[in-house]
Order: sequence, then C-alpha cells, then structure tokens
Amino acid sequence: MAIARLPLIAIDCPDPGALARFYGAMLDWKIDVSADRASVCPEDGQCIAFHRVADYTPPTWPAQERPKQMHLDMLVDDLDAAEARVIDLGATKHPDQPGTSYRVFVDPAGHPFCLCLE
Repeated sequence: MAIARLPLIAIDCPDPGALARFYGAMLDWKIDVSADRASVCPEDGQCIAFHRVADYTPPTWPAQERPKQMHLDMLVDDLDAAEARVIDLGATKHPDQPGTSYRVFVDPAGHPFCLCLE
C-alpha cells in the first residue's frame, strides 16, 4: 500500500499563466490560471502546477552552474511532428542532443524537457 499519492508536480517560473498555456496546449489539458499560480490537468489524472518566483533564474543544463533539478519526459509517436508543434508553442530545441530516441527542448521559462518515442 502506498504511503502517499502524487497529485501534482509544481514548477517554479516567472510567469505561471504563460507556462500553463504552453503545457496545456502541448498536452491538450485544461488550464487554470490565478495571479501567482496556474495549473494544467487532464480529465482524469495528475496535474502540473506553476508557481511564480521572484527573480527566477532558469537552469543552465547541461552545465551545472544552475542544475536542471527536474525535467519532464513526454511520450510522443512522431518526434519530428511533435518537435514542430512544441516549437510553434514557444519551446526551443536545446543544442545538446545526447540521444536518438528522444529530443531535449527548453520551455518558455527555461526548464528542459524531453520528447521521447513511445
């Protein structure tokens, strides 16, 4: 029996609404925005929350001056199609691409995330 449940993942950022709209569009999840917090949630699962942090500084992955601390892996059927769509939403493809079955991107607030073949 589990000790706890994981209802959401919280991510620090400078603009919670902008990041919620980015991930909400990518995942086709419901977006909820308030002044200093926002979230995206599917109909029947866990949520991702975004919290405003004053003087937010993004990670410098793969350098370790400011480690990534966390990242999200998103499963996709077609890397090329998914790449085009997340770039249209505001992601940036990271210059360091260490694998072939996944691609590393940076969200609009500077967090690295991966699109991975299922």
